[in-house]
Amino acid sequence: MAEYAEKNLMTEGIIWKKITFFALPLFLGNLFQQLYNTADSLIVGNFLGSNALAAVSSSGNLIFLMVGLFNGIAMGAGVVIARYFGAKDYEHMSKAIHTTVAFGLFAGIALTILGMLLAPQILIWMGTPENVMPDSVAYFRIYFLGSLGLVMYNVFVGILQAVGDSKHPLYYLIVSSIVNIVLDIVFITVFHMGVDGAAYATILAQFISAILCLIQLLRTKETYRVEIKKVKFDLPILKMVIRYGLPSGLQNSIIAIANVVVQSNINAFGEMAMAGCGAFSKIEGFAFLPITSFTMALTTFVGQNLGAKQYGRTLKGAKFGVLCSMILAELIGLAIFLFAPLLIAAFNNDPQVVLYGSDRARTAAFFFCLLAYSHCISAILRGAGKSMVPMVVMLVFWCVVRVAFLMIMVPLTNSINMVYWVYPLTWTLSSLAFFIYYQKVDWLHAFDRQS
Repeated sequence: MAEYAEKNLMTEGIIWKKITFFALPLFLGNLFQQLYNTADSLIVGNFLGSNALAAVSSSGNLIFLMVGLFNGIAMGAGVVIARYFGAKDYEHMSKAIHTTVAFGLFAGIALTILGMLLAPQILIWMGTPENVMPDSVAYFRIYFLGSLGLVMYNVFVGILQAVGDSKHPLYYLIVSSIVNIVLDIVFITVFHMGVDGAAYATILAQFISAILCLIQLLRTKETYRVEIKKVKFDLPILKMVIRYGLPSGLQNSIIAIANVVVQSNINAFGEMAMAGCGAFSKIEGFAFLPITSFTMALTTFVGQNLGAKQYGRTLKGAKFGVLCSMILAELIGLAIFLFAPLLIAAFNNDPQVVLYGSDRARTAAFFFCLLAYSHCISAILRGAGKSMVPMVVMLVFWCVVRVAFLMIMVPLTNSINMVYWVYPLTWTLSSLAFFIYYQKVDWLHAFDRQS
């Protein structure tokens, strides 16, 4: 047990190695997840056509709206667990872990009910075209049947990452990715299940990955072991989890609401715009790979090191993580800019679909470094227990400004280009706000003041 703690603690050792070797499995795991999400759209677009691609590809914002609140609270739980792990307070860490599992079970059941009831109405509010609506409703309802698997996977992965284990989630995600792709092909091309088949393949893969994570947590001999009889709410810990996690959850949901507004504006330009922009969203996911990997690593690194009161080490690690994320995201953006038409055509080679997707790709590609900066500073502040700050910044710029811009500029110009530009604009504004806050405010001692 002591050997495990020494190996996985991010409060000791060479900083760049600790962050990089923690982020690398996350990067590979996210890569496999993005590949199987992309495989969904590739298979659907090539075998079922542009209508089905529009139905599946436009799903991301609505799914994130429904899932974001619960995932944000789970992120808060990860901060609490990392803090106790860094301080070597294993008794409170165990309570935090079992409280998080209990919350995940509750959230998964609640999300299943909410998704089944609300998804059709939200699709109507989004202005989903009538010819796409039947496939969209079917896809969402089946997808949300698997909510428990999705939520519990995120909970279990959050626990493992908080204690410095990013390798096991990678292994399980590889397995579930392969299963998802195989089931996609079988359900769609062999059994001709249409969009329903893509949804069933996704939820089965999610449950498999969640079950594999649970087995690891039940069997381990380490301090983070999950014991079924201990799964219950510890109220003081739950309050702490909600305090750190609720702002992140609200941030996720608020951003998702704004993105649903963005999607409704895209929907207004028809199914070809939906298909093209939906295809780009899958490609854009590859730019998120280094961002997501380093943000997860940074939250864990900052949480553990501030728990151990290693302030100088925290600052050095934060600088390294931000720089790496920005450089990698921009390099991927450059590749997307250069090869956008070829990449979009892989999903659907209709000239209109390719045009819409390529235009959106080339508008956003050079601004991915700013997206990376905003997400990394958010992750650092969450790890420091300052999750209210990212929530406020995102609320102002990624919701209020984003929606106001669309409400004014799209009717004024009747141009989908205004929809494309709303993202680079708001990434720039949020990055500026985060830069000022990060330089001017003492966020390093947030945990000390809250203890």
